[in-house]
Amino acid sequence: MASDKELADFLKSVERRAFKRVAYAVRDDDAALDIVQDSMIRLAEKYIDRPAAELPLLFQRILSNATMDWFRRQKVRNAVVRNFSEYESSSEDGDFDLLETLAAENDSSASESAADSVSRAQILLAIDGEVAKLPARQREAFLLRYWEELDVAETAAVMGCSEGSVKTHCSRAVHALADALKAKGIEL
Repeated sequence: MASDKELADFLKSVERRAFKRVAYAVRDDDAALDIVQDSMIRLAEKYIDRPAAELPLLFQRILSNATMDWFRRQKVRNAVVRNFSEYESSSEDGDFDLLETLAAENDSSASESAADSVSRAQILLAIDGEVAKLPARQREAFLLRYWEELDVAETAAVMGCSEGSVKTHCSRAVHALADALKAKGIEL
């Protein structure tokens, strides 16, 4: 059984990555925040009796299901009621900034030159943009494997597919990202 501190520490460690993963999927920061919060609450309410080692996979599965539920609700809502606010121009900046997150976690920005900092920022923005362009399943597999650092079996369990499908999605995502970045003159 996970203690309250273990649960709190786990949720704190995954909140930003979970938000970014869902934001890529739903392309709406407010909805992404709601989905992540609902998933965290569901984990805390229904699975607190599980060992702490099981929390990562349980949370990823809950998060995937909550995201799919959001898409289903959107489909029904859009079929019944037309949302006229979609026609308004929006100038959202987005509250989550990948560069700020990386700078906070790795406080090495003080030791690099301004040119290196700008170059790194441009590369990260290009990568972020290309990840957002990936097809949904490829993006999900890529983020789970390389962002969440789940192994192939865990990723397959979260995505509800075979390990072979995970490998295929990841391979296609990596090749697509490499090709897109190479076309922009970025070689990693």
